[in-house]
Amino acid sequence: MSPAEQRIADLGLTLPEVAAPLAAYVPAVRTGSYVYTAGQLPLVGGKLSVTGKVGAEVTADEAKQQARICALNALAAVKSQVGHLDRVVRVVKVVGFVASATDFTGQPGVLNGASELLHEVLGDAGVHARSAVGVSVLPLDAPVEVEIQVEVADA
Repeated sequence: MSPAEQRIADLGLTLPEVAAPLAAYVPAVRTGSYVYTAGQLPLVGGKLSVTGKVGAEVTADEAKQQARICALNALAAVKSQVGHLDRVVRVVKVVGFVASATDFTGQPGVLNGASELLHEVLGDAGVHARSAVGVSVLPLDAPVEVEIQVEVADA
């Protein structure tokens, strides 16, 4: 087990299998020294535990926890491309989408769930630039979706 995966275990989490795509795309693509993930929903065992808009059916705290799940799924997608997470040199960018009630403006706080998990697992290599975007709806009525771009070292 790599040190990054040990930190995941120490957090009481398990790196999941890569989530199956919902349409015509792949979960992650490596090009050169970078891995780009597709948008990752907070699927656990192929299912969403929470659906709806943040600020209406879903609280900001619930959505923040769902963003952590999205980041964990994104790490699984990265691992599928590079073999182990210790090859991650740096998380370069995180883009998060929050299905938001019309008056909800706390998207950055929701996406802190993903950002904090990446830092907890990868240390300084998990610190990144980020965009937090409010949207009207996400696939499967998910409250949040996260994609990441990482720089990786050669084997």
